[in-house]
Amino acid sequence: MTNMFLDTLAKHCRCQPDKFAIQFVDGPRVTYGALEATVNRTADFLLALGIARGDRVAAQLPKCLPFIYLHLAAMRIGAIFLPLNPAYPATELSYFLADSETRLLIAEGRKQHQIKTIQTELPSLEQSLFINPNECWESQVSAFSAKPKMPLPTDPNQTAMMLYTSGTTSRPKGALITHGNLTSNIASLHEAWGWRQDDVLLHVLPIFHVHGLVVALHGALHAGASAFMLPAFDAAAALDLLCAKRFSVLMGVPTMHRRLYQLASDRRFDLSHLRLMTSGSDRLPDDLFFGYQNTFNVTLLERYGMTETGMNLSNPLHGERRVGSVGLPLPGVSARIVDPATETPLPDGEVGEVQIKGAHVFKGYWRQPQKTAEAFSEDGWLRTGDMGLREPDGYYTLKGRAKDLIITGGLNVYPPEVELALMAHPAVAACAVIGCPDDEWGEQVVAAIILRDGAAADEAEIRAFCRDRLAAYKAPRRVLFVDEFPANALGKVQKAKLREALCG
Repeated sequence: MTNMFLDTLAKHCRCQPDKFAIQFVDGPRVTYGALEATVNRTADFLLALGIARGDRVAAQLPKCLPFIYLHLAAMRIGAIFLPLNPAYPATELSYFLADSETRLLIAEGRKQHQIKTIQTELPSLEQSLFINPNECWESQVSAFSAKPKMPLPTDPNQTAMMLYTSGTTSRPKGALITHGNLTSNIASLHEAWGWRQDDVLLHVLPIFHVHGLVVALHGALHAGASAFMLPAFDAAAALDLLCAKRFSVLMGVPTMHRRLYQLASDRRFDLSHLRLMTSGSDRLPDDLFFGYQNTFNVTLLERYGMTETGMNLSNPLHGERRVGSVGLPLPGVSARIVDPATETPLPDGEVGEVQIKGAHVFKGYWRQPQKTAEAFSEDGWLRTGDMGLREPDGYYTLKGRAKDLIITGGLNVYPPEVELALMAHPAVAACAVIGCPDDEWGEQVVAAIILRDGAAADEAEIRAFCRDRLAAYKAPRRVLFVDEFPANALGKVQKAKLREALCG
């Protein structure tokens, strides 16, 4: 068994060499034939540097063609690819490179001084290559062979990628994603989302993350489709491109969908020619779900995944896309709701921890056997740390992270329920609900709110609004108005940092 994604990609390159595979805006079109040749040359280049199977190859580059070539080439020769956010400062970069024992780092030329300042902390880093991402990578590897020198990886348990978790409660952990994991997840998504060779993806996501790199880019290439890449998300540029009817697929996160929706304002745009528009990485607000239907004539498809698994659940391509729900288990994926204390399966309608099982689930954390053991139940299910419920017809609804659960006066409060009530207030543009320590109640419900431009509201008004819509114990006891939330690269609010800032 080979890595099906790499094997299928190689077949597309042989069977449709002249078809456009990848194009960056204002850049040349890369055909499947040219992609194969450059990936093979890059693989030969890595071999010439002494990179062997199992070696860690890290790339801290912006969204660019060299990143993609290096990613595919590293997996092609059986190395372990480590994508890194280009915004990481020296201290974070030092941790990732040291923890992973990376042998080769490829970064932008402007990062050279930064790497020198931490070089003594990185005994395993044997080589650093600094490049200009805008220069022609093809010419830089033109002296190397365009024919593969090694067979594709055949062990499904061999690690293909190392993706670091967000580290909200401890230092980030390196999740080991195997070739078998990638094979399973990409096949599942190909079936569930109906990927086609004639699809054209407008790619607006970062590619150092599983969403943009695996779900979006791998999805398009596995299908033999085409990917048009925006180096960074720009709502105006994206909307112009989408309206030109050149694209059939868009994958985004709620922050991106919010900006597109706000840009449309009171106007209507018909984007119904897009056969698939997904939303993930954070809960899709109800107003966006219905706003997209009214403004764009599109029903967003919400799904649920995580770094350790790729995608787990999805609303159906054909069938009801239910507001507030992340849908049904993907083909080959099993899901259950359990009591987090006893891990006893719960009946439909009761809130518990979501647990996942399937061939797509990662094999463990890099050199952290205890953390790996803690991640799985005794009978082999992945403990996601997400709370949710299963409805009688099989649809799943998430209720937030287990660590974000608020227990006030002995009663459970799920932040998404409070956030949903807050978002119904006309002055609220965005909100985040957290629990802060309280001597009397254990925790008190605290709401942080960003107001809409030009809107006004005070704490008393917001609290009264919530009390009209929620049980008294669920309504915020404190309301704080902020200009922005701490967020990760995909716009997901980092509640651990918010608690640090607001609960002191």
